[in-house]
Amino acid sequence: QVQLVESGGGLVQAGDSLRLSCAASGRTFSRYTTMGWFRQAPGKEREFVAVISLSGSGTSYADSVKGRFTISRNNGMSTVFLQMNSLQYEDTAVYYCAADPLNRYSSNWRQYAYWGQGTQVTVSS
Repeated sequence: QVQLVESGGGLVQAGDSLRLSCAASGRTFSRYTTMGWFRQAPGKEREFVAVISLSGSGTSYADSVKGRFTISRNNGMSTVFLQMNSLQYEDTAVYYCAADPLNRYSSNWRQYAYWGQGTQVTVSS
C-alpha cells in the first residue's frame, strides 16, 4: 500500500509559478514506484502531465506542459514535486499524483494503482 498526499495548489495569475508536492508513505517509496502527475479539468477526462522513473533520471511530459513544468523526486523524503512555470488559464484543473508499483513508466492513468486526493490549481487569465 502507498498513501499519497498532494499540496501546493492555489489561485494564481497567468504567467505565475506554483510548486506541487506529493508526500508518499507506506511502501518503500524509492524502491517500488514510478510516479506520475495527472490533471482533470471540469467536464474533461483525466490527462497525463508528467512521469518520473524510480531513480529520477527518466522523465517524460505531455506536449502541453513541456518546457514549462518539471517533475522531480526526493527519495529520501519520499516526495515528488511538480514545478509549474508560466502557468496558463488552460492549466486550471485538479492535479493528482499517482504511484505505479509495477514501474511501467506510463502516461496511461489506468496503470496507476495509488492516487492522492488531488489539489486544485486555478489560473486566472
